[in-house]
Amino acid sequence: MVVDSGTMEPAEEQQQEQEEEEEEEEEEMLGLDSEENSEMSDDELQEAFASGLLKPGMNVLVDQPKKHVNNVEGMKQCLADFRKDLPWVERLVLTNPPAEDVLSQAEGKVPKPANGDVNADDDFQREMFFYRQAQATVLEALPLLSKHGIATKRPEDYFAEMAKSDQHMQKIRKKLISKQMILEKSEKAKKLREQRKFGKKVQVEVIQKRQKEKKAMMTAVKRYQKGMTDKLEFLEGDKKQPGKDSAQGSKKAAAKKGPNAKRKFKDQKFGFGGKKSGKKWNTKESFNDVSSFRAKVANAKGGKKGKGGKQNKRPGKSVRKKMKGRS
Repeated sequence: MVVDSGTMEPAEEQQQEQEEEEEEEEEEMLGLDSEENSEMSDDELQEAFASGLLKPGMNVLVDQPKKHVNNVEGMKQCLADFRKDLPWVERLVLTNPPAEDVLSQAEGKVPKPANGDVNADDDFQREMFFYRQAQATVLEALPLLSKHGIATKRPEDYFAEMAKSDQHMQKIRKKLISKQMILEKSEKAKKLREQRKFGKKVQVEVIQKRQKEKKAMMTAVKRYQKGMTDKLEFLEGDKKQPGKDSAQGSKKAAAKKGPNAKRKFKDQKFGFGGKKSGKKWNTKESFNDVSSFRAKVANAKGGKKGKGGKQNKRPGKSVRKKMKGRS
């Protein structure tokens, strides 16, 4: 604290001196000097605080200003150590501007920005600048390496020691093989599930096909029994499709004109509808028709007659047995 003594009155000066003396006495009693402060223990500080000698605001920590040391000689010495006069082969250091973008120039596009025009916040522009700068470095370094006799391509008989041990690589190989086996097992199981689903589907289709063929065969048999067709193609089995053949046969039979042989026979035997009574009556045509007349049958000529002019009857049972035994 700086106080101008010219502006203070004598009474005030005496009061200020008295306060400073009291503060010095308290500091001496408490031992708060800078040298003794470091020597005081925690117990002594606690006793002083309990007795009321320590008050808030008496001890204030003040941050010391940081001292900046500009050791120019030391920096020059370090820079001299860095700048060792070594050949380029030992350093392999190149500083190049970015290479020219020949492709964009050939296509007539806007040229890429120079070194100072690169926007650091544009990721694509920044990475392209690094890429072209590395390209320019490679273009300059390859002739220098070939000039100093340094090979830039790996020879065919090049052998490099593995960075990892054989045991570690064997563990990795076993792990990769186990993963591959697990994948193969899962794929195989997946294929088996698909085959089972496909097998069930095929089995259902086969059963449905058999049922359809059986139904078509039964239909063809019924049509044959009813006389709707005279073909027996359904008996050939799997050589022909009974459903199609029977359907085609029924269509052809229906397309034919007139009844079939079976229908004709039944019509001849049982009639074909119409009036049934009086069919044995004589007509003028049947009366005049004598083509079926037989005189021998009508007059019974050549037959044996018994007494009374009657024809012999059927022989008896015993006679018939004897006749059968003789034959």
